[in-house]
Parts: sequence; structure tokens; C-alpha cells
Amino acid sequence: MTSYQNLPDNAPASSPRYQPYHGPAGGWGALRSVAKAWVGSDNALKNIRALLKTNQNGGFDCPGCAWGDSPESGMVKFCENGAKAVNWEATKRRVDAAFFARYSVSALRQQSDYWLEYQGRLTEPMVYDPASDRYQPIDWNAAFALIARELNKLTSPDQAEFYTSGRASNEAAYLYQLFVRAYGTNNFPDCSNMCHEASGVALGQSVGVGKGTVTFDDFEHADAIFVWGQNPGTNHPRMLDPLRDAVKRGAQVVCVNPLKERGLERFQHPQNPLEMLTNSDRPTNTAFFRPALGGDMAMLRGMAKFVLQWEREAQAKGEPAVFDHGFIAEHGQGVDEYLAAVDATPWQHIEEQSGLALADIELAARMYCRGRRVIMCWAMGITQHRHSVATIQEIVNLQMLRGNIGAPGAGLCPVRGHSNVQGDRTMGINERPPLALLEAIERRFDFPVPRHNGHNTVEAIHAMLDGRAKVFIGLGGNFAQATPDTERTAQALRNCALTVQISTKLNRSHLIHGQQALILPCLGRTDIDLQAEGPQAVTVEDSFSMVHASNGQLKPLSTQMRSEPAVIAGIAAATLGKQPVDWHWLVADYDRIRDLIGDTIAGFSDFNQRLRQPGGFYLGNSAANREWKTASGRANFKANLLPDTLLDERVRASGQLPDLIMQSMRSHDQYNTTIYGLDDRYRGVRGQRDVLFANEADIIRLGFQPGQKVDIVSLWGDEHVRRVHGFTLLAFDIPAGQAAAYYPEVNPLIPLESIGEGSHTPTSKFVAIKLERARDDGRIL
Repeated sequence: MTSYQNLPDNAPASSPRYQPYHGPAGGWGALRSVAKAWVGSDNALKNIRALLKTNQNGGFDCPGCAWGDSPESGMVKFCENGAKAVNWEATKRRVDAAFFARYSVSALRQQSDYWLEYQGRLTEPMVYDPASDRYQPIDWNAAFALIARELNKLTSPDQAEFYTSGRASNEAAYLYQLFVRAYGTNNFPDCSNMCHEASGVALGQSVGVGKGTVTFDDFEHADAIFVWGQNPGTNHPRMLDPLRDAVKRGAQVVCVNPLKERGLERFQHPQNPLEMLTNSDRPTNTAFFRPALGGDMAMLRGMAKFVLQWEREAQAKGEPAVFDHGFIAEHGQGVDEYLAAVDATPWQHIEEQSGLALADIELAARMYCRGRRVIMCWAMGITQHRHSVATIQEIVNLQMLRGNIGAPGAGLCPVRGHSNVQGDRTMGINERPPLALLEAIERRFDFPVPRHNGHNTVEAIHAMLDGRAKVFIGLGGNFAQATPDTERTAQALRNCALTVQISTKLNRSHLIHGQQALILPCLGRTDIDLQAEGPQAVTVEDSFSMVHASNGQLKPLSTQMRSEPAVIAGIAAATLGKQPVDWHWLVADYDRIRDLIGDTIAGFSDFNQRLRQPGGFYLGNSAANREWKTASGRANFKANLLPDTLLDERVRASGQLPDLIMQSMRSHDQYNTTIYGLDDRYRGVRGQRDVLFANEADIIRLGFQPGQKVDIVSLWGDEHVRRVHGFTLLAFDIPAGQAAAYYPEVNPLIPLESIGEGSHTPTSKFVAIKLERARDDGRIL
């Protein structure tokens, strides 16, 4: 909802308009945006110091994305969106008891997500009072006692759900999983279930470890870098540096994305004086391919088919091999079955499903083969489809044919979202935990660990809807908005006896609550974390498996705010007493938590000592060392079939054909569900978010005009009506038959049952929709 009429709004907003943007990524536009965010924090002078400590030794880790830090030193090591994240968190505005006394929960629900978070930092624990429909102050100990009472009266630990956001530190995540397993469940719905779960599943089956195999240094040595389904200019802006550097030194940078995102076209470095003074920029790609939504696997299969054809031609002519036969013979398994599947896939099927001409697929394959060292990167444009696991395994197959795993300058690079989403999984936030982790915990703490699988995010929503789960605790994040099928998720949360949100800022999840509800304010990455033994550092793990310390720099706005480890310890102590550890003793000094991590998590021996190295330390990666921790002990080629059709059978059974296939995406003034502003600079949108990007020919074909408002209806074929209202049609450079809109505004359209095979990830990048004329069909241009 985008309403500013019922309550006074101190969040700045511009008038809605749309004008295509012609500038580069970065540059003066980025500097203006950073300055605006800096001034808008109402904490400008202190935030200069904070920004200069971002991603620096002795400073704090950026609370934004999980892209790794360059090993080079420098005064400025943050990007535009990192600066926004810091200034957004380090505001001096407060959401306290006085704020909640002014506004009822019903009134707050009428406000936009942008307005809610703009109000400032949560500064004291609050409990919902149904009689007044307001949050009221509560003592910390009383809050912990309430949680313990509700947890301990459940008939089974599996009736509680313990959600985790990817911004939680390693220390918080480790304590959380230890408490929850000591309590007796593996119910860990996690933000990774909604983004890169397919990467973990696919890589685990293929190469034995669910992480990327490359480091930051590999990008300097790659001959070719493929970027699949990713928009780094908005989601990981620091990635633009290695991409443009690769183009500059003559490497191929191949971008595969339906939308021609500006960051994948050209970049003006804000720290390059010559480029800024001359208003020049440099390209970030050498080729750009625009497949149909969901057509990436077909493109990859076509590339493999060309590579196989050229290998056979080379054999027939006695020329050097195209395949890396040494790698395949020493490390691979299942290559014959895979190549048979490649042979059996018709060219016509590949061309139709990919949405690309065979000449384009052949060019991509030639660019791949010209590189001796190739990196494949991907993000949620790949992972949020029904066949995402198979698509990622096709990436792995193609890489293995030429030995592009475990060599300098080559490998696999799933680019994670939240700054510690990978670290949370490493720490044991996993509803399907590996046996080695469970055995290590049992040995160290001497209690029986639950062995059955827990609930992922989608399963947790179903459990709350069905009444099988009655308590929800969220460690960060904005569960009500980040999840699919928004109305059903809201009902699931309302079904709970208790919902608990451990948060830095007000968001929608505080307003969609159970019969009882708590808001527990926690410290953010920028805040000084002072415990009984002194200031504490936390740690995070980036996309390259680098672990480093993060030290907050700013004094918290309130003494009532507690660190995430301290909040978890308080809940655990109230619920379990001093079993299996003395929780309060642990959080007095986080070195004690890290000692436990070193005792039980592989790769973290001598954790505290190694952490003192400048820049942290590399965890290592077995697949990067060509050690395959798979059941076969080898790297597995996966002979997945190309789907017959990408349209789900339930959509086909509905008897309706979609008008368009829609993907959800972020705006440039956004990070996940956090909305920094209502502009999307690179796409030319100002002051609005309820928009639908579509091809102008499609808009006309469907009987509408650009600028007209429409309702969007999701096709699925069940009893639920999924509709969002009043979206403005924007004519955009997007392939015919496709559409795109901002998340979380279109999350109501994503069916809870529409999930990836093997991953349970919501299919947010492939939603079948129809358009209907809105009641108010006035134009906004």
C-alpha cells in the first residue's frame, strides 16, 4: 500500500513521473544519491565517520550485500547502496513509546513500507495491547518470561518457528541454532529459502558444497565472466569494478538478462577523478543476451550442444580437444549420461524455450570456449524458477566439460544477497542440517539433538496456516512482506498465539501479528556493542567464504537496545535455564561464542586467533580444491531434462492463457524489503512503486495505453484470488511477452504452492498474469 493521507508523513517523496534514464551506472547520480541519504539520516556528521569505517579493518561490515571486499586498501570502500544502508540504519530518528502512543496498529497499517521504516530506530521493547490496539512498553525480563511461557506450554517443540534474516551475525546465528536445537526442533525458516536455496541444493549434489568456488582474486585472472540473471548495479554495486576491469584488460564479460540493466552496460566510477570531470564511463560487458524468462537452462543446454559438436569435430580432424578430458576422467562422473541428454534435446526446443536465435546461442558458446579460465556468476534471476536446481546444475555441467572448477580464474559464483546469509547457513541455520553438524553439537554439548527435518519458509507458512505452528520468532527481517502469497502469509501470522520480532526498525511484520506480539529492539551493524567484558565485535562471511570482524562505531540511541546475541541469550535463559550452556556468561564476551563455533563448525579452528588477521581469513572450499564431498566422491554431471514447458500445469489447467509472464525485482532505492526511497534512477521512475514494466507493443495488444492503470491478476487455478490494484503501465525496453514489477508490492501474486523443484523457493521470477482495467484508470507519466 502506498498511502500518505491518513498520517503526517515526514518521509520525502517526489511527484510520480517516468522518464528514461540515459546516464551510466554510478557517477554523479550515485554521488547525489549518497549525499541525499547522508543528509536525510538526520545524523550527518556522525555518519561521515561511520561511512569511512565501512568495510575497513577495525570498522564494521556493510549491512547491505554479501559481495566480498577488495584486498586493496583505500579510504572509501563502500558503494552507493552501501552508503544508503549505513545512513538508513544510523539515523537519529526514534520509534519509542511516545511514537506508539500516538499511532494505533490499525492506523500504522495504512502507511507504506517506506514510511514505516523512515520513522527511525526501535529503541525499547514493546508488547501489543489488544484493548487499545497499540504497542506499549514492557520490561526486558517480562518479555523474555512471556516468550518462555508460550514456548514451554507447547505440546511439541515443532509447534514453534524460528526465522532468521541474513543480516544476523555468525555469533547470533550460532547461539540461535544452539538454543533452538536444545529446545528440540530444526524449524529454521530462513531468508535463504527464498533466494539462493536452489544454489545450495544444486551445488551440493553436483560438487559437494553449497557455496561458490571462487575468491575475489579469481576475477583478475578470468578470461571470461558470465553474469546470469543478476543486476549488480543495484544489488551488488561493488561488483561493477571487477567487471569493468575485466573488459578493460580484454576479458569477455557476457551478461545474460532479459532487462538491459544499466549496471550491466556501462559504469562511471565515482572515485575516478578523470571519469567524473570528463563525465565519461566504461563498458561493463562485451556481449548481452536477453533470453525469455526461465529460458536460461535452454540457452545453457544449447551452449553445451555446440561445445559437444565442436569436440566431435575436433576429434574427427585430429585437432586439440575442446573438452578437458583430464578433468573429466580424474574428477567427473555421469558425463556419458549427460551428453546423451544433450544429444536428445532438439534444437527447436532449445530455441523456442530460450527465446534466442541459435546464432546468439552459438556466439555465447564460442565466447565461452575462447576462455581458458571462465567464471560463471548468477543470482535470483536464475534461482527463483521451478527448474532452478536443474538450471544451476546445467551451469556446473558446462563448466566441468572444460575443467573450469578448481583452477585459478575459474569457477562458480552464486552472488548472495544479505551480508551474512551465507554465514548463517555455515553456523547451522538449516532446517535440513548435515549429520556432521548434529553429531558435533551432540559431542560438544551432551544433549540429544533433533534429527528430523524442520520447516523451511514455505513449510512454516503452511504450518501456521494449518494451526500446526503456534509461535513465530523472527531474528531480523520482514517476514510478512518478504514472503509470497502475502494475504495467506498474513493469515498464518495472525493464527499464532505469539509473534516476536527482533528488529532494528519498524516494518510491516510488526503490524501483522499473532494474538500476543512483542517487538524487541536490537543493535545494528553500525552500533557499538558493549557487553559486560567490554566492546564486542561480531563476524560475517561473504560470498567468497571470507570471514572478518565487524566493530560498530556509533553510540546506540537508547540503553534499552540490546545486541542480537544478548536478546537470544535472554530468551534461551528464560526458556531453558543454564542448559546446555550459561547463556549470559557467553554473551559477556563473544570470544566465548567463537570458541564454541571453533569446537563444532568445520573450518573455524583457532577462530579468535585467525580473526585478528587484517581482513579476516578464508574458510576454504573443498570443490575449489577439487575435493568432492558428494556421495560418489566425484564431481557429478547431472543429466536433467529440459522442461517440456515452463508454464505450470496448474496454470494450464485453469483454462486461461496468461497475458504476460512477470518477474519481481528490486528498485535502485531498495534493499530487499527495505525501501530507501520511491525512485528507481536507472529505470527512470520517480516517486512511485506501483508500476508494471511491459513492452509497448504488448500494452497496445492487450487493449491498454502506456500510463494507464491496471489491476494485475495472478493465474494459478485454485480457490484463491490473487490480485493487486492500480498499477501504472510503463512502456519499457523489455522482451515481448514479459513484464516486471517491484517486490514486495507484487508478492501477493506469487502462489504459496508455486515453488522450485528440490528447493521450495518461491518462483518470483516466473508469474503468469492477466491485466484488467483498474477502476481508477487515470494516467501517471
